[in-house]
Amino acid sequence: MTNIPMTVAGAEALRNELKRLKSEDRPRIIQAIADAREHGDLKENAEYHAAREQQSFCEGRIQEIEAKLSNAQIIDVTKLQNNGKVVFGATVTVFNTKTDEEVTYRIVGDDESDIKQNLISVNSPLARALIGKEVDDVAVVTTPSGEVEYEIVSVEYV
Repeated sequence: MTNIPMTVAGAEALRNELKRLKSEDRPRIIQAIADAREHGDLKENAEYHAAREQQSFCEGRIQEIEAKLSNAQIIDVTKLQNNGKVVFGATVTVFNTKTDEEVTYRIVGDDESDIKQNLISVNSPLARALIGKEVDDVAVVTTPSGEVEYEIVSVEYV
């Protein structure tokens, strides 16, 4: 499996979720299964089947997180020298030349992306267009409604 780029904050969030799944959710689900078994016939016991389904989901998520963390390439952009280039983890302020709107995005890993918080995936069309560019460069992004030009206003490694 290839390395998965991840910010320090993204790795920490996954570690916290893994800890919660193992220390809180897993024991709760095991107890729910035990309680449901006490109710008798398992074939017609909806509580038992629901608890087993939760257990399956929880164990699958634990395996998924462990695999991602074992293959993670954690990049701490604050330790890089800011040479003005857009790189993974950088915070980029762009100016949309079509709408005259200025927006700040942070380029993060796939699991961390959240457009509501202006966190865009490194694999998104906008991030791919921005990577490697510098301040005052123009990045052209092809969207369903046509090409959109973004002028890079600032690049920060925070």
